[in-house]
Amino acid sequence: MTDHRTPAQPAHEDHQGDQGDQRHRARGGREPHRTHRTVDLPGVALAYREHGTPGAPALVLLHALGERARDWDGVLPELAPHHHVFALDLRGHGDSGWPGAYGVDLMRDDVVAFLDALGLDRVDVVGHSMGGVVAYLLAQEHPGRVGRLVLEDVPAPYPRPASPVAAVPDEPVDFDWAVVQAVKVQLDTPDPVWLERMAVVTAPTLVVAGGPTSHVPQDRIAAMADRIPDCRVVTVDAGHLVHHSRPVEYVAVVAPFLDPAGRSGEL
Repeated sequence: MTDHRTPAQPAHEDHQGDQGDQRHRARGGREPHRTHRTVDLPGVALAYREHGTPGAPALVLLHALGERARDWDGVLPELAPHHHVFALDLRGHGDSGWPGAYGVDLMRDDVVAFLDALGLDRVDVVGHSMGGVVAYLLAQEHPGRVGRLVLEDVPAPYPRPASPVAAVPDEPVDFDWAVVQAVKVQLDTPDPVWLERMAVVTAPTLVVAGGPTSHVPQDRIAAMADRIPDCRVVTVDAGHLVHHSRPVEYVAVVAPFLDPAGRSGEL
């Protein structure tokens, strides 16, 4: 396996000057407990950021294409104050390995290996866009390991017209550009099984749609949600970047859904 750039760094404490903490302190919130770590998995090293209290219910956050774990800093800890949060850099992104082999199915398998490596049997999962695809594939393949599922403006697995991939940008980016081509092909022509298997998702699911200004077809999100047995859709008219554009509204919708209180009847 060849990593296409400098390997991820070993675990270290986060620096207080991080932009996400500055936004958080500006809102008057308490200083979050956060740590950067890296775990070596078969085929790739994954970097991740921990927030919250060890031993609390676990929550995994999965970012969109071209983003990284710190993408969630603007809504933490308010999003999940009662969870031990693990925000991942998916393969080919940020400080995780850039192995050259990419796909949402490989990312799903990385998440499973991550859970195994950290001894996390059952977790709640939040995924945005591409990360939402990884999240629903995880919930399909391993339904017993997902407690609650949140899908933020996620591409539904319906075929869509192919379009050219943009040229590699001149400026450096925090992800391997090869991820774009690999994932775009999968989202343009998704495996039909992905849609069929929405019916096997057992996790209570919240779909947060971005409304008419999003480039993701909202009717397809609704059609996909209809196939998930225990699912509701909430629209936050923010466009595709819901948790960026409307963080307060996003937290108001998602945090109560994730709150562990009142779940005694759930398996």
